[in-house]
Amino acid sequence: RPQQGVEDFSPSTRSLAQRRGLLRMLLRTSSALLLLVVPTAAFYLPGVAPIDYRDGESIDLKVNKLTSTKTHLPYEWYDLPFCRPAEVVYKGENLGEVMRGDRIQNSPYTIKMNVEVSCQLLCKQSYDAEQAALFATKIGEDYRVNWIVDNLPAATRVVEPALGSSPSRIITIYERGFPLGFRGAESIPGTSAGVNYVYNHHRIVLKYHTEPDAFEGARIVGFEVEPFSVQHEPAGAGGGLSTCSGARPVTHSAPPQPVSGPQTVYWTYDVRWEYSEVKWASRWDVYLYATDEQIHWFSIVNSLMIVLFLTGLLAMIMLRTLHRDLRRYNDAEAKEEAAEEGGWKLVHGDVFRPPQRPALLSVYVGTGVQVLGMSVVTMCFAVAGFLSPANRGALMTALLLLFTAMGVLAGFVSARLYKALSGSDWRMTTLKTAVMFPGIIFIVFFSLNMFIWGQKSSGAVPFGTFFALLALWFGISVPLVYLGAFFGYRRPKIEPPTKTNMIPRTVPEHAWYTQPVFSVLIGGLLPFGAVFIELFFILSSIWLHQYYYVFGFLLLVFLILIITCAEISIVMCYFQLCAEDYHWWWRAFLTSGSSGLYLFGYSIMYFHSQLEIDGFVPTLMYFTYMAVFSTLFFLVTGTIGFYSCQKFVWAIYAAIKVD
Repeated sequence: RPQQGVEDFSPSTRSLAQRRGLLRMLLRTSSALLLLVVPTAAFYLPGVAPIDYRDGESIDLKVNKLTSTKTHLPYEWYDLPFCRPAEVVYKGENLGEVMRGDRIQNSPYTIKMNVEVSCQLLCKQSYDAEQAALFATKIGEDYRVNWIVDNLPAATRVVEPALGSSPSRIITIYERGFPLGFRGAESIPGTSAGVNYVYNHHRIVLKYHTEPDAFEGARIVGFEVEPFSVQHEPAGAGGGLSTCSGARPVTHSAPPQPVSGPQTVYWTYDVRWEYSEVKWASRWDVYLYATDEQIHWFSIVNSLMIVLFLTGLLAMIMLRTLHRDLRRYNDAEAKEEAAEEGGWKLVHGDVFRPPQRPALLSVYVGTGVQVLGMSVVTMCFAVAGFLSPANRGALMTALLLLFTAMGVLAGFVSARLYKALSGSDWRMTTLKTAVMFPGIIFIVFFSLNMFIWGQKSSGAVPFGTFFALLALWFGISVPLVYLGAFFGYRRPKIEPPTKTNMIPRTVPEHAWYTQPVFSVLIGGLLPFGAVFIELFFILSSIWLHQYYYVFGFLLLVFLILIITCAEISIVMCYFQLCAEDYHWWWRAFLTSGSSGLYLFGYSIMYFHSQLEIDGFVPTLMYFTYMAVFSTLFFLVTGTIGFYSCQKFVWAIYAAIKVD
């Protein structure tokens, strides 16, 4: 102990003083950061900041593409002869919006804050037979109108008629868009069966919220449209319409407007304002949380049951069977008995023998890691709220940019695995990693785009966008893949825990249930079973134009999928090694990867049971996109299974004693 008044410069004291000094520096830095953070106000993401409107201020109503769940071929609003403004102005779209076929334009509708309008004549259009037939065709194909006010999509307002003593009630359907028209039927009064009728009158209902203490003016928190079909009649020389006025609003009992043959159509609209207690920050909730959460919880419970079953099976193998094998193999007295019995130890000299086509396996695994990284980061951003539907196209843009950025992981993983498999031509393997799957997808997408372009649909991606995608691919993604491969191949080779024999061991005959095809198909069934319920909602969002924003559930299900793929691959790999079959490399990838085959089979069933797609091009679009999606799912699940088996095999053979 040092004397009082004398400084102690022993190593322990100096170390303690250094730690205290470091602690003081950290405290000062933290305090400075807190001083910077405390006065900082909250911010809004670009493009989604609230707009405060004063009474009488103009509000833009923008029109977007026409969409259909029957054709999935979007068209621009003015591809049909609607009322046009003096000058059509396009809103600048991001990459994701262009890829989705969005074409946002201005409209001639006049809306002012808190100013109600009744039976306002928009325009009078005279249609020839060809134009009327165009309307009739689009109505028969169930095309829907997509309008936007203050970045909010239109919701459909439906009025349920009064039945007996029950009063009529308003039902708001929060789906994408509202119908362009309807087909007449005997059950609909005033219509003829088989005749198409257009909705030429729209009642625009805007909901607003005010907080005088927080902001000035009002904020729009709801946008609903109630469509009507009315065969308007002019009032005479005085102008106006005899079928509606400010004192005589439009009702659904009015004679509807057919579209058959040359005719004149009057386009009219109402504007109604309603106060709402919903705050601006919560205005998207009615769109995003329209589905029942209990179904998603049921999906998670279903997935957890599969995980618990596999975890129990894996625990039995690891804690009982494998532990018993290791004890027997490492027991000197039982070595001869273990050798006579056979088992996974007997293939220790062949289990790390490189597989056939190691370069192709490396490309598959590298691309799988690239897609896996893109998926995980995208879901994390979505859960954090950065990919709100208020930013149209943000999700698609994020997927493209993240796939490009993850090229460095693909190059690193493929080069490192290829080197571990004793490969030498890493440059060619890197080139395949950079261009194989992206090239296949690009060729398929480009060929499909030619069919869509032939239909004159706005869903056809412009050639300028293709050049932008090529610039992303060859200008950023390919160099990143080579950069990752450069660092991956420079890393030390992953050495196996046991040596490989010069002469390959003969694999004994297998029973029918241990054959590769059967075991691979069985292995992919459980990972698909863990996600198929949530998959239904994802497909409905894509092909039925429904909103999907439960990314928290999706991330949880994805984590369960990762665990399921890892466990089923390890279990099947252990059974394979116990059968003295050391060809596990490709089997490990294909076992969990075969779930992509089940996904494509499920898409066929979904096509016939849930969709009403008509025409060759829409059908080709569906199966092409689902084939690409199933392939990506195959790569992701296969990569998870492969790395799980690799860790498992390395661990068990490192734990045994080999002479």
